Amino acid sequence: MRPQVLIIGCGFGGLEAARALRAADVDITVVDKTNHHLFQPLLYQVATAGLSAPSIAAPIRHLFRHQPNVTTLLGEVVALDARARTATLEDGSQLRWDHLIVAAGATHSYFGRDDWAAFAPGLKTLQDAFEIRRRVLLAFEAAEREDDPAMRAALLQFVVVGGGPTGVELAGTFAEIARHTLPGEFRRIDPRQARVLLVEGSPRVLQAMPEALSERAREQLAALGVEVRLGARVTGIDAHGLDITTAAGAERLHSRCIVWAAGVAASKLGQALAEATGCSLDRAGRVVVEPDLSVPGFPAIQVIGDLAAAHSHVPGREPKAVPGVSPGAKQMGRHAAANIVRRLRDQAALPFRYRDYGNLATIGRNSAVVDLGTPAGPLRFSGYPAWLFWLFAHVYFLIGFRNRFVVLLDWAWAYWTHDRHARVVADSAADPSEASPARELQA
Repeated sequence: MRPQVLIIGCGFGGLEAARALRAADVDITVVDKTNHHLFQPLLYQVATAGLSAPSIAAPIRHLFRHQPNVTTLLGEVVALDARARTATLEDGSQLRWDHLIVAAGATHSYFGRDDWAAFAPGLKTLQDAFEIRRRVLLAFEAAEREDDPAMRAALLQFVVVGGGPTGVELAGTFAEIARHTLPGEFRRIDPRQARVLLVEGSPRVLQAMPEALSERAREQLAALGVEVRLGARVTGIDAHGLDITTAAGAERLHSRCIVWAAGVAASKLGQALAEATGCSLDRAGRVVVEPDLSVPGFPAIQVIGDLAAAHSHVPGREPKAVPGVSPGAKQMGRHAAANIVRRLRDQAALPFRYRDYGNLATIGRNSAVVDLGTPAGPLRFSGYPAWLFWLFAHVYFLIGFRNRFVVLLDWAWAYWTHDRHARVVADSAADPSEASPARELQA
């Protein structure tokens, strides 16, 4: 039998690892708990009705249809045995492996307040995007039926918690929907009167960006109509709104639609791996890996992507933490695959080196910030040129020609018309409270 490579998770890292082993003399099994690969950088576009799900997702089986050494399985790994080299799925079945790549990704972190999840969904999966889109659109619908001005104002107040790229993108797009997409469609309310608040606990948004670009992003958000609250710590969230604490004191924000973009926690598989190998986890639950991305004491197990607390190792320099972004996951996937090939040839594994190509984030229509690393030094710009760069970069990295074509057409149409065609809501009674927004606010 050929060596068996098991890859858990088909995000950016897992997909790149499997593709990099295309010509290797191995049999690969890719296990994922969904049947699709998701282009997460554009997930907020599904949540805000700009794109439909198939535009940013592709069936995993379809992606590997021309790679005969890959077997795709739909399932969730719940336990690992590092010494027996087996992985147990949720149905009790087991998979054997000679080399293991764990790319299970990350989920939301509510910093110990998981009860907030019912009132402030995060954005990691398509289901999350559908739920956020449903809540946003139904808030406008409920406001159209509401007679009480105070209740209506609460329904039309949208709050995004977290000033990272996802939070900035969501807040900017919510403001665009209210001011450009929906006006003229309602008779009893003016969507342009909606308030969009971005709540961030630190002194500035986009902490990974240089301070000048961070300030530019805040200015562009304000120009779109987003109210940015910096240095605001969330102390409570319920069905009627959230409580925050700032330097000025405590404040209550009444809102029917709250989105959580403030914290990230590693997959629970990290804990399973720690129990199986004795490896260490960092505060976010990520696996602390060796320089070559392997688990200490288990060179056949490599951890990549958001689940790995990895460092870039460049000769002559101090190791630098790898950011939790898609380029990092892709590079780790390719590196893990290359180290498997080296081990099969009885060669030493190489330490991982991350190549930082920079950061970019969009704020809204014609607004973005870009921070690129070039041989000549950092290249930083914002505004319309940055928005164009962001647009074409994301289209380029989408999976499949059809996806790129469809997204480009949708964006071109939205740019000229301000229309967002994916404003379809199914199962309008699926709210966790199973109560109407107006009645919840009156409770």
